[in-house]
Amino acid sequence: MKEVTKVHYHTVSKVLDVHFDDDSIARFNAEFLRVHSPSAEVQGNGNEPMKLVLDKQQVAISKIEPVGHYALRLVFSDNHNSGLYSWHYLADLQANHDELWQQYQTRVTEHEANKDSVPIKFVP
Repeated sequence: MKEVTKVHYHTVSKVLDVHFDDDSIARFNAEFLRVHSPSAEVQGNGNEPMKLVLDKQQVAISKIEPVGHYALRLVFSDNHNSGLYSWHYLADLQANHDELWQQYQTRVTEHEANKDSVPIKFVP
């Protein structure tokens, strides 16, 4: 399992650099991390689908707290702080970043296209 050796947050660009022990570096923008929070609030409980978190383009990371030697707690500018970003979860985000981001963008686009539609039920 990959372990995180260093993190560095760029406040202007809102990008978190995560350095792993295999010398790889993942770069995550704050919006990506916020909408992919490992918290139950975002991931859903049990068999619930992942929640669609909207309008986080301006969110920033206001605090980074280490949790033991296995995770980070990120506190976001919208006060979300309930997800623990384990080394394993961060490695998964690194490996699947492009696919996850595309899936999120597709869900947002679908939501925007359907947000004003009202289902109509015809009763004979």
